[in-house]
Amino acid sequence: MSKSAWYRAIASGTLIPLHPGVVRLVGTPDTPEQRIAAATAAAGDRSLASHRSAAHLHGIPGFDSAPVDIIVPHDEHNPSRARTAPRLAGVDVHRPRDLVRLAPHRIDGIRCTNVLRTLLDLGAVDRPAVSGAVGHAITNDLATLDALETVVVEHARPGRSGITALRDAIDDWAIDQMPADSVLEPAMARLIGRFELPPVVFHPVIAGREVDFRIIGTPIILECDGWAYHGLQRDNFESDRERDAGFTALGWIVLRFTYRAITSRPATVAERIRATVDRWGGLPSPDAA
Repeated sequence: MSKSAWYRAIASGTLIPLHPGVVRLVGTPDTPEQRIAAATAAAGDRSLASHRSAAHLHGIPGFDSAPVDIIVPHDEHNPSRARTAPRLAGVDVHRPRDLVRLAPHRIDGIRCTNVLRTLLDLGAVDRPAVSGAVGHAITNDLATLDALETVVVEHARPGRSGITALRDAIDDWAIDQMPADSVLEPAMARLIGRFELPPVVFHPVIAGREVDFRIIGTPIILECDGWAYHGLQRDNFESDRERDAGFTALGWIVLRFTYRAITSRPATVAERIRATVDRWGGLPSPDAA
């Protein structure tokens, strides 16, 4: 398109300007993805969607209406390039000197930071969101706690924004605080499907008590523990064991796993479940008619 045709299309409303040199066609939907793509196009071929925008692209909920974040990496060989990055309306342009894990990742054709760098950078702009974002990443197999801990070690240095928030979020999840049902149920469902284990029912009532999971057609109960709740408080620890003993006396078999094991060591959990099913799954359920 010639320059004159470009300006005529803008004047007629056929093209809607977003940033210098970047437009959208009239009638196309105004979406977060479009705004992010426009910002990276306007900032140049070295820019990447980052922080809240990268979190949105990675499928982490809660950032649909967030400001657009992009990174224009600092260039050691040409430092003036970062300083001359354009100012873009509605866009937070970040110019980090920390270049670790900045190899571009592409989602829907948009260059962005990988999920590990994204979770680290997120703490610099939205610290309260980091714990939930880490939980989403872990339960959806986007990242592991071990990988996140490696990121903290790689990037830790005085004044590095985001480190404290990510470290706190790792601590939140590493001590296995009991997840919400909306997180626990899909995490176990993914484990069951991935390792082709027998189906389970969520929150059945057995002998008048609600349990986390029961393997259908078997006497096997699966319970998920959060260490902060079940391990550190003596009353809860003793209550769990008394409850398990009651189920055992009735003929049920109880397997307990921490939530961290379910999300970070799923193969080990699956192996334990499969061995138990192979050994005891053929027994009649105590509640069978």
